[in-house]
Amino acid sequence: MVGKPLKIVPPVSGPAEIYDLGRGPESTGQRIKRLQEEARILAREEVERLDADLRRLADQAKLIADGGDAYPVGVRELAGRISVDTAQRADMLRALIERLA
Repeated sequence: MVGKPLKIVPPVSGPAEIYDLGRGPESTGQRIKRLQEEARILAREEVERLDADLRRLADQAKLIADGGDAYPVGVRELAGRISVDTAQRADMLRALIERLA
C-alpha cells in the first residue's frame, strides 16, 4: 500500500494561541476559577479512591481475621484490629465527603 508522501510544514513563528470557537478568550479570573474547580473535582476523585481502597483493605483484613486456623493467631488478631479501625476511618472519610457535597 503506497500513501501520499509526507510534507514538512514550517513551524509557526511566535507563540501559537488556541481558541475555543464556542467561547471568546478566557480572562485571567475566568481561567483561575476554572482551574480551581478542576482541582476541586480531581481532589474529590482522589479522596473517593482513598475511601474505596480503605474499604477494600478493611474487607481483606476481615477475611484474614475470620480465616480460622489457616492464619496464625497473632496475624488474625492484628487483621481483626486493622479491619475495625480501617472501616471506622473509611466511615469518617465518607461522612466528610458527603458533608462537602
